[in-house]
Amino acid sequence: MSLQQKFTGTGIAIVTPFNEDRTIDWASFEKLIHFWIENKVEYLVAIGTTGESATQTREEEQEVFDFVKQVTAGRVPLVAGVGGNDTREVLEAFENMKLDGYDAILSVSPYYNKPRQEGIYQHYKALNDAAPLPIIMYNVPGRTGMSVSVETTLRIAHDCKNIFATKEASGSFEQVNQIMKNKPADFMLISGDDAITLPMIACGASGLISVVANAYPKEYAAMVRFCLAGKFEEARPLHLKYLDMVDALFKEGSPSGVKYVLNKMGYCKNVMRLPVVPVSQAHEAHIDQLMAAIAG
Repeated sequence: MSLQQKFTGTGIAIVTPFNEDRTIDWASFEKLIHFWIENKVEYLVAIGTTGESATQTREEEQEVFDFVKQVTAGRVPLVAGVGGNDTREVLEAFENMKLDGYDAILSVSPYYNKPRQEGIYQHYKALNDAAPLPIIMYNVPGRTGMSVSVETTLRIAHDCKNIFATKEASGSFEQVNQIMKNKPADFMLISGDDAITLPMIACGASGLISVVANAYPKEYAAMVRFCLAGKFEEARPLHLKYLDMVDALFKEGSPSGVKYVLNKMGYCKNVMRLPVVPVSQAHEAHIDQLMAAIAG
């Protein structure tokens, strides 16, 4: 199976469930992995932002990678989130982490440092040259403070052959359109924004790495498959059904929203690592109403 086949459709940026003492809740994690796979998502992404990568050590990340691989048992492709804002440290992680059983790496553009576009390019060029696996780059300016421009994305896509896709979460359709128009034929554009995945696929995106599919994998993956088949009349009702929930999941921070929903469903505890905290009681009530409407 080619990379393009493996990563067309719905991937989940999976949560990392925690116990009350904020250690990893392995029992809940196993239950969740089976839930996601049984509901027909195409692949899983471990230790992305939704997995609270910012508050896990590299040693913990390795434990998660090993566990997810073991429980998944080859049933779906796997992506390892390995990123950072210190290029040298990311390269050390590439060298030292054991990623056998994984199909690709997701690596976010450098955050906090606010490098200019040349610095972003050089960061990804260094990762490309040392890549132990194919890489999905990740543009999420709302979290990093810097957007990877169209020009830089295309430069990377043309120059860095170990970087085969971008997860695009800028929210800019000018960016999406220009990447689609000018990218190499085999370079994939993947939505990083649940709310605009339908129109992004209409523009040519190959699918989604989702947050909402943590809780609603079956119908969200079905919506994406309808879009990819050009069946937008069938996809639109599902897209609209979850639109308010998508907004609610991010309103008071992620993964706080989706962990609240998963807790209500009985899949994991409503626990995050500080500084991320649970959603407010008022927002809980709003999410409860949305859950009831979806279930209705």
